[in-house]
Amino acid sequence: MWLLLAFIAVPLIEITLFIQIGGAIGLSWTLAIVLFTAVLGTWLVRSQGAIALGKLRSSFSDLRDPTEPLVHGAMILFAGALLLTPGFFTDAVGFALLVPQIRQSVYKAIRARVNVQSFGTPGQTPRQPHRPGGGDVIDGEYHEISEPAKKREGPSGWTKD
Repeated sequence: MWLLLAFIAVPLIEITLFIQIGGAIGLSWTLAIVLFTAVLGTWLVRSQGAIALGKLRSSFSDLRDPTEPLVHGAMILFAGALLLTPGFFTDAVGFALLVPQIRQSVYKAIRARVNVQSFGTPGQTPRQPHRPGGGDVIDGEYHEISEPAKKREGPSGWTKD
């Protein structure tokens, strides 16, 4: 339901802002502002994304929880999509998501609503990591069976006559 309201409300807000701002400053200045915010937004998303990627890499190398850098990276990606979308409202939301303090507040609000108790594979406690091949060893013997080569008739050995 919220998504439907967003798909209806956001274009109406954008159209209203284009009409109001375009009437006040003119078409050419309105288009110039839209292009400038797209270029500036692209540059900011690139620099903020590089910082977020560095934090994500350091969380992996330090074996820390990567949830926060991943969420920040997702918000930066979403901000980039909003900044490339022509419009004043989407630009304002996109620029707001590029501010680290606002991203931190959004992250805390999301984290307060999501409750993850634990995760893992069934039958394992969270402190016991899964070790491939660390289970029981089964010994066995094998014998190679080979059939004498038969002369094949027909187009290939895969088809029946």
